[in-house]
Amino acid sequence: MQDVQNSKISVEKIGGTSMTAFGDVLRHIMLYDRSRIYGRIYVVSAYSGVTNQLLEHKKTGERGIYALFAEGKGYQDALANLATSLKKLNAGYADLGLPPDVADAFVDQRIGQAREYLNAMHHVLASGYLSRKDVLLAAREVLASIGESHSAFNSVEILKANGVNAVLMDLAGFDDNEAWTIDERIAHSFKGLDLSDKVVVATGYTKGTEGIMREFDRGYSEVTFSKIAVEVRPAEAVIHKEFHLSSADPNLVGLENAIVVGATNYDVADQLADVGMEAIHPKAAKPMELAGIPIRLKNTFEPDHPGTLITKDFVGERARVEIVTGTDKVTLIEIHDPSMVGTVGFDAGLMEVFCKHGVSYILKATNANSIAHLVWDSQATQELVAELEETYQVVTIKPSAIVCAIGSNISIPGVLAKAAQALADAHVNVNCVSQTLRQVNMQFVIEREDYKTAVKALNMALCVNSGTPVPRV
Repeated sequence: MQDVQNSKISVEKIGGTSMTAFGDVLRHIMLYDRSRIYGRIYVVSAYSGVTNQLLEHKKTGERGIYALFAEGKGYQDALANLATSLKKLNAGYADLGLPPDVADAFVDQRIGQAREYLNAMHHVLASGYLSRKDVLLAAREVLASIGESHSAFNSVEILKANGVNAVLMDLAGFDDNEAWTIDERIAHSFKGLDLSDKVVVATGYTKGTEGIMREFDRGYSEVTFSKIAVEVRPAEAVIHKEFHLSSADPNLVGLENAIVVGATNYDVADQLADVGMEAIHPKAAKPMELAGIPIRLKNTFEPDHPGTLITKDFVGERARVEIVTGTDKVTLIEIHDPSMVGTVGFDAGLMEVFCKHGVSYILKATNANSIAHLVWDSQATQELVAELEETYQVVTIKPSAIVCAIGSNISIPGVLAKAAQALADAHVNVNCVSQTLRQVNMQFVIEREDYKTAVKALNMALCVNSGTPVPRV
């Protein structure tokens, strides 16, 4: 690992939606500045929708090939259908220079390798010799890797066709039997690599003995990006997305009311991730924060825009709310019990139940006899609720939404009152509220149907009409 930052190297992550619009990636990122084509490492996601087809739909839960394999039927036909869909994607990039025969041959080879792995795992499952859970996790790893290997291979071929010396760094490990950890694989792959006359395209998936999906699930491509950045120490790392980090979702508040956030810090990024708006996966951000590597978020389709710079120590010069965000896919679980008042460690027992069911809460609010936790809808399972109802006197389950006012410097006298007044003026009732001493995030739990109204109201009151000039960068 290098000890100092290398200003000649750039590590850049390209998300799935951007990868699908690869013509724009080529024009706006890879070939945009002819003076700095080389010295860049691109960490690429699978094309949009491919990982959903391999595993399950990230948002709806619709089943993919993984579920068929877990059931032991239909996965062979599903792999054949996958090959067809990947080749259809290949055809769509022919006009960019991708040779379809070469790209299709790679698809056949990689899916053939995956099929051999899965068939062997299927036999092992039938034998009962190994833990079913461990075998299924391994199958999930194999399937996940296909999407990134496909998109990375295509990217290299397209770059070559456009006169660029590009090298594929396929970290999926299909062609070796090395029992490396993720960190060891990345270290071995990038050791002594000379980027002065080449571009490297690396897969967002990295094979490792600990299993990158087992550790990080669907955030694995950003974890690979983070680990590569920590290994090669660029002056800054770049994430290309299809949108700017703005004061609020432009789809909710309108583009004219979405103010681009020019700079913020890692703490704010963690707050965003906690409610599902991931500027970067928190487990990917932490190593980069500790290594002192800034992250720049850029909009793929606006290459001249500087985007948002995330650093460890940034604090806004003027106290203001930077971002209003949240989600309407959460459930409030409230326990009411008269024996709670004055009882030391009452909530410890409750936490044991949550831990048993793998539940991590977003917000916690409490008074003498009640304690409420906000969790993701998917975590409010029947089993969890049943156990709580067996243990505690009154358990209330309420589908809800949370809206947050976040900023690196929001310790403004009266801002909480202003936020509450904005919600009241919009006829939005607040069911729970939370803010810590650090004052980077004000959280309001509201009725689910009021979510969009609340985001619009807070964005207008705290960002657009805050009285502090915050022009679009």
